[in-house]
This record gives sequence, C-alpha cells and structure tokens, in this order.
Amino acid sequence: MQPEDLPLAGTVVLDFSQFLAGPVAALRLADMGARVIKVERPHTGEIGRTLAFAGRSAAGDTLSFHAMNRNKEAVVADLKDPADLARVKDLVARADVLIENFRPGVMERIGLDYASVRELNPGLVYASASGYGDTGPWASRPGQDLLAQAVSGVTWLAGADRPMTVGLSLADHLMSCHLAEGVTALLVRRARTGR
Repeated sequence: MQPEDLPLAGTVVLDFSQFLAGPVAALRLADMGARVIKVERPHTGEIGRTLAFAGRSAAGDTLSFHAMNRNKEAVVADLKDPADLARVKDLVARADVLIENFRPGVMERIGLDYASVRELNPGLVYASASGYGDTGPWASRPGQDLLAQAVSGVTWLAGADRPMTVGLSLADHLMSCHLAEGVTALLVRRARTGR
C-alpha cells in the first residue's frame, strides 16, 4: 500500500500528550497514515523520553519513547512563551486533530483548551484524556497506569497472595485504543456531516 492510500493520509494531528496513552493513540493514527506532529517542551522534551522499560535506551532517549513516537515529526515550543504559543496556535489553526493528556485545567491555563482552539479552528477534533475525567471529586488527581490498576482491583486479581501489577501498561494501552477510535469516529462524522 502506498502512503497516500492509507485511510488517514492528509490528516494532520498535533500530539501534545506524554508517557503512554496519548502518544500510543497518536501512533495508531500515524500508522493509519496521519501526519503526526509532536509538540515538546524545550531542553527536556516530553517526559516520556525518560520512561524506560527494562532500562533500555538509544541516542539519549529510552527505546520505549522511540517505539511510541515512531512515524512522528516534532516541534519544540515553550507553551508559556508568547511567541512559541503563537507558533503553536498557527499549527492548531491548520490541524485536523489535537491530542492532549494533561491534568484537567492545564490546557485552559495556556489557552489551548477546546473552547479556545475552537475559535481558531472550528473543524478541529479535540481529544483529551485524563485519569479520572474533567469533573468530579477525583478530576485533579494524576492518572497513571499503576494507579488505575490498583484502584480497579486488577492488582488484587493478578496476585496469588498479594497485590501484583500486570506486566503490561494495561490501562494506558486500552485508553490509547479508545482515544484513537474516538478520533477516527469523529473524523468520519466530520467528513459525513461537516460537524
């Protein structure tokens, strides 16, 4: 299959996400032909660059970071710097999809929440993932796979005589599937209805 024949060829995705769930969702879209541009902070980049499975690294970054971010381009931007933020907003205005997985409130503080970016790009599909949603008593808590395993009881089910984590980042990978599926569904709806 030629790149232009892939289902999401011509689709531009801005990936503001970090660690696993968001980056893997964006990777799934890249595998379907989307052009994914990862937005990373200066100097350190995405914090997932330090997340090493089995301690493996290459070229200064972990192999897991390379695996979850293959087929992506990158742009470095300090979202607290007005000039960098303006450049990023220009990208948002031309993108099809934005993916983020910050704690609730972060994107609002920097002016990249859905209500704000909708003014720049009414056709943008905005995918936001958090550990416990954006409302409710746990909304501000950090979302992390091991926490989700513990809260859900999976660690109790996995251990014979004591709680034990599942070897795979189960919650993050499941979320990445649902996130990519939701984005794809909304892209189909947009193509069908214009909404």
